[in-house]
Amino acid sequence: MVLKSDAVWAIDIGNNSLKALHLSVASGVVEVIGFDNIQHGKVLTGSGIKASERDELIALSLRQFVRNNNLGRDDVVVSVPSQNSFARFVNLPPVEPKRIPEIVRFEAAQQIPFDIDDVQWDWQLMTEVGGPESKVGIFAIKNEVVTSVLEHFSRENVTVGYVQMAPMALYNYVVYDRPDLVKSDDQATVVLNIGAENTDLVVCTKSTVWQRNVPMGGNAFTRAIADTFKLNFEKAEKLKRTAPMSKYARQILQAMRPVFTDLASEVQRSLGYYKSSNPNTKLIKVISLGGGTKMRGLLKYLQQTLQMPIEMPDSFKKLTIGSSVSAAKFHESVCDFGIVYGLGLQGLGLAKIGSNLLPRSIARSMAWAGKAKHFTAAACVLLLVLVLSFGRTIFDKANYSDKADVRQKVSSIVKTAGRARDKLKAQESKGVGFEATIQKAFEPFNYRNVVPLLHQTIISALPNEKNNPEQEGLYKAFDEARVEDVLGVSREERKQIFVTSMSVCFTNDVATARFGSPGRGKRRRGSDYEDDYDDDYGGGAKYRVVGYSRVGTGAAAGAEMWEGAGFVVTIAGYSPYKNIGELMDPAGVEDDQSRWGVITRLMHLDDITDGNSPFKLYKKTEVEHFKLETGEVDWDAEMPAGIGLEDVRFEKARVEKARHRGSGERVLIDPMTKEIISKVVEFDEYGREKIDKSGNIVHKVNDHWFILNVKFLWKEAPEEIESSV
Repeated sequence: MVLKSDAVWAIDIGNNSLKALHLSVASGVVEVIGFDNIQHGKVLTGSGIKASERDELIALSLRQFVRNNNLGRDDVVVSVPSQNSFARFVNLPPVEPKRIPEIVRFEAAQQIPFDIDDVQWDWQLMTEVGGPESKVGIFAIKNEVVTSVLEHFSRENVTVGYVQMAPMALYNYVVYDRPDLVKSDDQATVVLNIGAENTDLVVCTKSTVWQRNVPMGGNAFTRAIADTFKLNFEKAEKLKRTAPMSKYARQILQAMRPVFTDLASEVQRSLGYYKSSNPNTKLIKVISLGGGTKMRGLLKYLQQTLQMPIEMPDSFKKLTIGSSVSAAKFHESVCDFGIVYGLGLQGLGLAKIGSNLLPRSIARSMAWAGKAKHFTAAACVLLLVLVLSFGRTIFDKANYSDKADVRQKVSSIVKTAGRARDKLKAQESKGVGFEATIQKAFEPFNYRNVVPLLHQTIISALPNEKNNPEQEGLYKAFDEARVEDVLGVSREERKQIFVTSMSVCFTNDVATARFGSPGRGKRRRGSDYEDDYDDDYGGGAKYRVVGYSRVGTGAAAGAEMWEGAGFVVTIAGYSPYKNIGELMDPAGVEDDQSRWGVITRLMHLDDITDGNSPFKLYKKTEVEHFKLETGEVDWDAEMPAGIGLEDVRFEKARVEKARHRGSGERVLIDPMTKEIISKVVEFDEYGREKIDKSGNIVHKVNDHWFILNVKFLWKEAPEEIESSV
């Protein structure tokens, strides 16, 4: 979602204060039409500040900001801190522009060091389309970081339209306001934003940005003063701010000197790493921003250590001050406004990086809200059409009644002609078509063995005595229902796949066939604890086994895309094995058949069927032709139907009380061994729920479910098969 408005509010909530900048643009000139810099009641990361008190301090500052300023209908752009964030620039091979999103998604899954479902991520093309090389920026940040920031604004009914990482906002500020410092990729400018608890180090070139978070800021100096003079955090902070006027200035500076050295060393080490990774890029200048920049002697010390010129801006080059804004007060806070300046440029559509880390569900809601007026207009037009149609109907009805005699004559002639035509066809059809009728009747049996053969082929790829001989005893014990022998193998070590459903759909063109709904559902608890499953469209249909049917193809598929007939297969089930990914599709095992997974065997059907298989796995590397989804078996989670049996678990000290009340933890169990297969709460020896250091309930994950969508080419298929086959 790209925002572009005539006016925008940019907000950055730091550990010391809330910074906000109200910008507008007219004729290409960006103007400050309002700003605010609200100090928190306490430093958010000060000594003894708990999470609840921190949230309340932020709420008070944000509430004061909303009271002081009229947000109106202007867009709101906010920043998220750089901790747990990710930015990477990759070069793509020469491909068609329409394939770039597909390749970027693949690269994101490889590059982002977190589970892609645990982050909000976006990407942006940094070079022109059609150039010899495409450079793409991939940006991501953990979901909990974004959610934590948005919750503060949600409580105050402030609608956020755009979320950006603080380092990217600083990059946007430098590229727009100081283009003379980022002329090429051979020269780089360093932005050092020294905050209360962390320092953002951002290296900026014409088409790339490199970031690092240094876990050291102004609070480190405060703690050094507190330790030296035996003061609490608040008094040490006050002494630090008044150090230049204090008669103990020399002693204060001496107390902070070790922190000066540590900060300079961390910055020097980070820049050294960047230089070693980018030997052809020269660092020309450091721009210092943030509240820590105001500390006496710090910039001079950094400049001597880094041997680079350091500049602390006292104004912004391309930003004009509105007539209603106090220029003097604004310039007092310039060094604090680097992030909000970059955010504001992005909201106005003037930034180099426009990635948006706003959760997609919120972005879609905003998009629909913006279209409400169009829906209203469409409804009015539809109402007008209905009125006109009703009037036309009345007119046509009156005209129809006047022509009753004409219709009667025409109907008589049509019936006479129809009877003559039927007699002619009856005479022509006598004695013709008996052989064709018989042939047609037997056509459904021509290929009746194909689908069972495909079922048998897929089942042969599952873990069994042949594929995993080291667990031959387990498979035999399971087939013979010897529960004690099955339990003799740890559940998480059992290489078993339990298939709960399988659908096989025929298509004349496997290249353009589409996958159907994955058929996942979620249990819902009623007052009598009865459960049901809802499909993806809320219909409540059970995920069922389909023997043989036919799927459609893309309406616009060209003849050149046709690659042959085949089958679209969806397999769902679950596994007790500890690593379902290793069991389904292990990486790098092509040369070691003993380590193959289910999907690896499907890729080598000729090898596992001891001959020339009539089927071939179709394009496993392309997401529109192959898709594997997995997840934890959980009572409350969406997952394939038919997994396990329902039961209630009671725990030790609480068992009698829980049974008396008819309550307990609802779980899923293995139909044979009665083991719990769903994710459950862990309890200690006293029957109490285990809690981790963060205060969260500890769960134990047991089995995992999967949904596998694949396509198979039918190598021996006729040129065209009717749907009745």
